[in-house]
Amino acid sequence: MKIKAINPNTTLEMTENIGRVADRYTQDTTEIIAVSPERGPVSIESYYDDYLAVPGLLEEILTAEDDIDAFIVACWGDPGIEACREVTDKPVVGIAEASMYMANMLGAKFSVATILPRARDFIEAAVKKTGMESNCASVRCTDLTVIETETAREATIEGLLEVSWEAIEEDGAEVICLGCAGMGGLDEALEAELPVPVIDSVGAAAVLAESLVTLGKSTSSVMTYKRPESKLQRGYPDHFQFSDESPTADD
Repeated sequence: MKIKAINPNTTLEMTENIGRVADRYTQDTTEIIAVSPERGPVSIESYYDDYLAVPGLLEEILTAEDDIDAFIVACWGDPGIEACREVTDKPVVGIAEASMYMANMLGAKFSVATILPRARDFIEAAVKKTGMESNCASVRCTDLTVIETETAREATIEGLLEVSWEAIEEDGAEVICLGCAGMGGLDEALEAELPVPVIDSVGAAAVLAESLVTLGKSTSSVMTYKRPESKLQRGYPDHFQFSDESPTADD
């Protein structure tokens, strides 16, 4: 089995860590291929960043080798995930939705511990899109940038512990979701200090993607996620163009 984990930003150090985390949680027979687009923001901390990242993310799916079995969108906002599902019949799993699905099975309420406050609405939008508003106790923001979650690990742990305790004691959180791909690999260190489960979002997505492939499932294309209509996508290369002859971009 081959799973392509796509970091929608262009910071390669983060991409490498995403690959390590996904590999850690999946079976030895599963190959994780971690990539970043050639162009796009170095980090995703705003809607502007989010939208600029989507074309590169789609390109990594549209140009993927035929033997890829599933894709992971490794940014907690799950940018462009609906469009990703339109251009491939392979399972596409976002780390935000995966972490919330896992958290929902472990406690009645979860909180998201995430990056700097300007991203709050962005994170809350991902919760709403996944249909988990009633299960989300809170979104708690640190003062960390996305890049700092990768480069300043001790400070990241300290910041996450602070907001996680606030979520537990003040909001009633029973599970913590790590709300950034750059926080991958910190779950055990946090669980050693907290009385609740901590969900590594990248690990959750990797396990769910692997499970969907094992179950032999593909994305439904009967309506919402059917292939894009045949029309000119002006200014984009051939692999962005769809014709009525091809059922999916994988063919």
